[in-house]
Amino acid sequence: MSDRTHRHLRRPLASARVIVGHRRSQGSDMVLATFLSAIAGCANAGGFFVLGQYTSHMTGYLSAVADDFALADMALVAGALLAILSFVGGAALGTVLINFGRRVDRRRQYAYPIAVEGGLLLVFAACASVPGARGLALAVLCLTMGLQNATITKISGARIRTTHATGMITDVGIELGRALFRLANPGSGVRASPGHLGILGRLLGAFLIGGLVGALGYRAMGFLFTVPLALLLLGLALPLLVPRRG
Repeated sequence: MSDRTHRHLRRPLASARVIVGHRRSQGSDMVLATFLSAIAGCANAGGFFVLGQYTSHMTGYLSAVADDFALADMALVAGALLAILSFVGGAALGTVLINFGRRVDRRRQYAYPIAVEGGLLLVFAACASVPGARGLALAVLCLTMGLQNATITKISGARIRTTHATGMITDVGIELGRALFRLANPGSGVRASPGHLGILGRLLGAFLIGGLVGALGYRAMGFLFTVPLALLLLGLALPLLVPRRG
């Protein structure tokens, strides 16, 4: 991270502008990805405690479509399809918001989807509080996870995902396999990337800690624990959306 970035991080508003700004660096990408990974871990815990499902696990939902269709349980098929379509819709929404921001004001292109994600979490909290609105709450949270994943994918040039851990854990195994192969074959030219392994460990750790915090928070507060998560996202995005004075 540059000295200029370090200076900005000493002030909260400047920090938000650096982390979410359109001028990207490896440091700002990692700070944002770590933050969003923790939020995703919290939200996944919330989905499980409030809805009984992990709302970013699209592989499971796709498998459920096949399994439940074979069992002729069309209600469960419809629920799984709703989750998948909502996630896809969220990814599409994130892409639209970023491209809209690039046309209107490039400085705010990433602030738009992060602010909308904060708003969607508030909508999720409202839906979760209404008896009989479980399906809507599921759709909103899957929409939120799709939006977040598309946003960090666009920001990082498809180098980072934050809402699911399967790909990251696979990459950890690949790096470890490279290291083991190099130990056995020193002259092979194959080498692991400690830096990449460190990034993966940081994101997985953030997701795990976020899940733990979310599990404890939702257990203590129920759906209301979504509100501070939403406020954190809004607090990160709003400094870029509110015009500076002077």
